[in-house]
Formats: sequence, C-alpha cells, structure tokens
Amino acid sequence: MEYWHVLNRGVDKRSIVTTDRDRMRFVHNLIELNDTDRVENAHYTHTKLGRTEGARNRLVTVHAWCLMGNHYHLLLSPVVDGGVSRFLQKLNIGYTMYFNKKYNRTGALFQGKTKRVRIENDRQFLYILPYIHLNPLDFLKGSEQWRSQCVLDAEKALKWVTDYRWSSYRNYTGVDEFVSVLEGSDLFSDRETHMHELRRYIMQQPEMHEQSLSLE
Repeated sequence: MEYWHVLNRGVDKRSIVTTDRDRMRFVHNLIELNDTDRVENAHYTHTKLGRTEGARNRLVTVHAWCLMGNHYHLLLSPVVDGGVSRFLQKLNIGYTMYFNKKYNRTGALFQGKTKRVRIENDRQFLYILPYIHLNPLDFLKGSEQWRSQCVLDAEKALKWVTDYRWSSYRNYTGVDEFVSVLEGSDLFSDRETHMHELRRYIMQQPEMHEQSLSLE
C-alpha cells in the first residue's frame, strides 16, 4: 500500500479557517468529497453541508489529518488509480468555493499545488503519524519547537493534542467524532500501536527527522 503525506496552506500563508463553522466544513469535505462520483456544486454553498446519506466509492483512504489555522496535513493512500490527485483537487476546489462564497472573495485560497511526500522507509513510517498529530503543539506555549527540541512539559503537551478537536488524534484515543473520515484505514485499525509511538515520542523525545517528513 502507498502512503502519501500531503500538505497545503493558504496563499500568502493566510488563514484558511476563521470559525468552527469553517473547520466543520473542511472536515465534512474530507468525508463528502472522498467519492468517485460527482458532487454537485450547489451543495457547497455556506448554507448547506451537502448530502450525508448513501454509500460512497472512496478515492482515497485517509489515515490521519490535522487542520491548522493556515494549512492542513493529511496521510492518504489511493483506493483507485489517480485517487490522491483527484481527491486533493476536489477537496481544495470544494473548500475554496465554500470559503469564497461565505467571505465574498475571489481567487485562489491555497498557495498552489498540494505538496506531497511518499512514505518510503520504516523511519518515515514510524514518525509520520506523530508528526501530523503533534502539529497543534505550535499553539502551546513552551512546545512551539517540538519538531527539533524537547517540549517543556510532556504531560501538558500530551493533554493538549488529546484535547485538540481538529485532528484525527482524538479518534485514535477513542473519540467517535469525525471517525468516518478514517474509514478503511489499516493504521487506525492498529491505533493502539500508533498511540504508543506518539506517547513514546512525547515522553522520550527522540530526534525528529524533519527533512524526511516535513513539507513546511
């Protein structure tokens, strides 16, 4: 199975979400637009969340996600040929349409083509889920340099990422909200192993190999 770490951020590093309604819309799109079938643009006004019933034919499997203020991280595997590209195109265009209509703006919302790194070795595979799920530490005072330095308070950092709503880490801890985003994920099915790895990173703080994981 192929695993791809992907990231995109707002043009000029601008915020891509400003309210919880925006965040909810983005998460909804992770589910709704992960479909080989066409989704009508009319469903993507800011007054509707679109269709929510019926079986989907997934383009990708989403193993992990994290939505930040001006960017997002995803860990994806294709389900169909070209699935990653097709899904990212639908996700970026669909969310931009919603955002532009809501905030009465025009033009690109994201800075360009979504960046991708294929996970190709055990070292990358070991750290990719912790890397994605620990991004909210950027918002925690004393932990902003988590990518290269020890966090000041490991227990506080672990609680912070556990409480952060806009990440799949909460699903890995047993929270059901948004769990359908992770439909079909073998990594999520083995979540106890990956939970242990994140805790080990927080507590022991091994060296993070940024170059092989980070798209930032």
